[in-house]
Amino acid sequence: MEESFLGLLEYSIKTHWDLPSLTDYKGISYAYRDVARKVEKLRLWFEHAGIKKGDKIALCSRNSAHWGIAFIAILAHGAIAIPILHEFKPDNIHHIINHSEARLLFVGDNNWATLDHQHMPHLDGIIRMEDYSIRHSRLTLLNQGSKKINELFEEKFQDSFTPDCINYPREQQDDIAMINYTSGTTSASKGVVLPYRSMWSNLRFALDKMGYHPGDKLVAILTMAHMYGLAFEFIYPFASGSQVYFLSKTPSPGVISEVFSQIRPHLIVAVPLIIEKIIRKNVLPKLKRFHIQLLLKMPYINRKIKAKIRQKVLNAFGGRFKLLAVGGAALNHEVEGFLASIRFPYTVGYGMTECGPGISFDDWITFHPGSCGKAVDRMEIRIDSQNPKRIVGEIWVKGDNVMEGYYKNPEATQTALDGDGWLHTGDLGILDESGYLYIKGRSKNMILGPSGQNIYPEEIEDKLNVMPYVNESLVIEHNGKLSALIYPDFEAAKNAGLTEEALTKQLDQNRKQLNEILPGYSQISRIRIRQKEFEKTPKKSIKRYLYQ
Repeated sequence: MEESFLGLLEYSIKTHWDLPSLTDYKGISYAYRDVARKVEKLRLWFEHAGIKKGDKIALCSRNSAHWGIAFIAILAHGAIAIPILHEFKPDNIHHIINHSEARLLFVGDNNWATLDHQHMPHLDGIIRMEDYSIRHSRLTLLNQGSKKINELFEEKFQDSFTPDCINYPREQQDDIAMINYTSGTTSASKGVVLPYRSMWSNLRFALDKMGYHPGDKLVAILTMAHMYGLAFEFIYPFASGSQVYFLSKTPSPGVISEVFSQIRPHLIVAVPLIIEKIIRKNVLPKLKRFHIQLLLKMPYINRKIKAKIRQKVLNAFGGRFKLLAVGGAALNHEVEGFLASIRFPYTVGYGMTECGPGISFDDWITFHPGSCGKAVDRMEIRIDSQNPKRIVGEIWVKGDNVMEGYYKNPEATQTALDGDGWLHTGDLGILDESGYLYIKGRSKNMILGPSGQNIYPEEIEDKLNVMPYVNESLVIEHNGKLSALIYPDFEAAKNAGLTEEALTKQLDQNRKQLNEILPGYSQISRIRIRQKEFEKTPKKSIKRYLYQ
């Protein structure tokens, strides 16, 4: 078994040489041999410019084939990749570049329009992601190398570029592969230092357990600068010989439906928000009609109806995928209950940037609805509780996937990692007798009730979000009482002819209905309507700390 991360990428390129690899949707497409050629040219350029092993190179742009190629080239050269979320504000991007001590920056046009190289004085060069041309350089050799790339390539390979030409270095397990700056829902960004052992362990697990094959297709919906998207929508399919399609547009439900119908992907990796919007808007309302409810109570007809519903939902995602893998946040209970009832091929995993990201997962056939699967290979899970099966406690994890620590932040590292190597995730959960993990919320989000009761706002929000005219919500404590901030479904309200006053009354009626099923200590005292969506991280979690 290949125990090198770079070795696995090299093997895939050599084995799948003529297969399609990285494709910009409605744009350029590269076969594995084309990716290999471009990677070698970038490596020669880095070498010519004096970029050494361990130097940092940052990437900041929307997903694209060129992003993926640059990322592979950085690691194959022995440099350290610094992926930066293109959604970050300019001052945050400037800070990450400076904090990480990056020498080079690959940047897309959209981000470059708002950045200023004078705020990043230590950068030796800035490279345009779209065509690898130089935007700004302090190095003569970088400029020189840009003009001589083809010449350097021909000198080395002499017009004979074959799979045998590919020879990536074999890393040491604890060598640093990348520093990924978190997008956190509760705090500012921290640089997560991920060694190759974490990258390899995540990739090896996916290759062993997720069932992707050469020639399969996948649409990269999540940003590659986030570990979830990077690991399972780019690295894993690339190492499997699959073809990855990158979207240049924001992945709204409408855009995704169009792309799925055209590409018909074999595997779908997504965050709950995208799945929930499609199902809650297009499927669940139809099922609540009286005659459907009645037919579903008749066993024989029930089975036939569910089979038809299952096929319709499958068709909404392209019709031929083997698995829908959900992660990044909890799936809404009503939506998940529906998917489980029709035997839909979905599973929910759990991870975090600090584990690169894999913590728990399970095959959809054996998956327990409501859980996040079981510990992935080479990882352990512990619940810090007197009775981990029944009493909620903080989730601790340990194993090959766990980070080295936070870059230049020993205090945060000591808080997160204890002396025995356990990572304290800050998430709360229980672990059943079969080893399935059930998440209950974030420890930082937990609200202490009036008599010491633990209130998990995510559980209340989960119920509120499926009520009429609620798009999304956030439950917070204010003066000892719970308030619900609600961003309504204004489009649905308009279609129903609701005035602003009528919508407010309906939302307050929702509050009263919800309180009827909630314990007294966790009831909502008031609602506050928001006119704009909540600000979110790239995995579509609300940045809660902005609204506390």
